[in-house]
Amino acid sequence: MVGKSALLFCLMAGTSAALVQQPIAFAPRSKVALQMSGGADSVPDLKAPAALYEGAIAAGVKKASGSFSDIFKLGIASGCHIGFGAYLAITIGGACPGLAATNPGLQKMVLGAFGLPFGLIMTLVTGGELFTGNTALVTGALMEGKIQKKDLAKNWIASYLGNFVGSLILAYLAWHSGTLGASPAAAAIATAKCSLPFSVAFVRGILCNWLVCMAVYMASGCSTMIGKMTAVWFPISAFVALGLDHSVANMFMLPLGMLRGADVTIANMFIKNIIPVTLGNIVGGVVACMGLYGTTFGSWGKKK
Repeated sequence: MVGKSALLFCLMAGTSAALVQQPIAFAPRSKVALQMSGGADSVPDLKAPAALYEGAIAAGVKKASGSFSDIFKLGIASGCHIGFGAYLAITIGGACPGLAATNPGLQKMVLGAFGLPFGLIMTLVTGGELFTGNTALVTGALMEGKIQKKDLAKNWIASYLGNFVGSLILAYLAWHSGTLGASPAAAAIATAKCSLPFSVAFVRGILCNWLVCMAVYMASGCSTMIGKMTAVWFPISAFVALGLDHSVANMFMLPLGMLRGADVTIANMFIKNIIPVTLGNIVGGVVACMGLYGTTFGSWGKKK
């Protein structure tokens, strides 16, 4: 009994000594707690407009600095990410024919809400290379004199080719998986998109990438995951619900529709959709999105 009491006393004494010395270890944590609660040294959840522009330019410089092969590989990843988003949108929003007939507005909301937002989130969080977003960020870096034209060309070409390869890979895998069943959605979407006049596809491309680049631009200024998700979800779900055209998403949807029986030729896919939409996406990213901020917060068109 005496032995147990002595042992208990020793344990209590040791614990008390540890507690007396413990405050020294708490000192570094106080600064961390201050930062997490919004103290003076904390990183803001969202940058101010001018700082947001500077951050977007820095992101463009970083993207332009990669090698062709690295950008191409990350482009393949982004093509798959966006393809997964379109795959989910077709699977859910495209499988609501009754809703489309009785409440087309709600069906468009469902189509936009489930799919492409999560595809872009995967790309932004993992450092993928998406051509459409690069039209804004990398162009901004060029216009600010941070990179050369050859850097922009390298980034655009490598990311575009990578996006196309990734989209084709996922389109084949989605078709071979058999998960879409007998749904005619993929074929119907491909047929409709390749029936547009050139000018209509071009304008839809402008409007689409205006929203996509706004999502990328805003997400680049968010320091938290929830902030990036919010910045992405609203513009991306909006462009899908509005029926606009994204060249990389179409690189997945059109081949998938063709595999599922759409009466669309490879020539029609490019001439009637991919080419005009890509050109529109470039205008949307360069002029509609980045140009407005570059001439306001940057040095675009200003004497240096």
